[in-house]
Amino acid sequence: MGTRGREIVGLAVETVIDTLNKAFADEWLAYYQYWIGAKVVKGPTKDAVMAELTLHSADELRHAGLVANRIVQLGGTPLTDPAQWLSSSNCGYAAPNDSYERLILEQNIAGEQCAISTYMRVLELTRGKDEVTFALVQQILSDEVEHEEDLQNLLEDLDLMLSRR
Repeated sequence: MGTRGREIVGLAVETVIDTLNKAFADEWLAYYQYWIGAKVVKGPTKDAVMAELTLHSADELRHAGLVANRIVQLGGTPLTDPAQWLSSSNCGYAAPNDSYERLILEQNIAGEQCAISTYMRVLELTRGKDEVTFALVQQILSDEVEHEEDLQNLLEDLDLMLSRR
């Protein structure tokens, strides 16, 4: 990272890099959780759930790329070993061992809620100190909030459909 770029961060760059690497791990795990969930999901609204999970997986992969780029800009290195993702993650990984759509939706809603909390903490860390990271995280946070709403809407649709049977 350039000298001036480090200066504008205004706080310990290593703290920001560490925090972003944890978010990077979260994004990769979320990507895979959505991707594999879309492959195995079953239930009466599986086509809609599959489509939404597929879209969200692409967003999470894009987020991982954005976060990795910022880590590099700050002079750091994104986690290079997938084995580190679980131990570094804020949100963990919920394997879709039961492929029923309600459970998969609930797992992913919990993941989005964790991501929202994580990115809110990053905003607090960087507000007024690292405006570049702050703006990036605002963008990602907006997507995560939208994802939570999308998944909750699918869960509500499922509940309505099942209650009318």
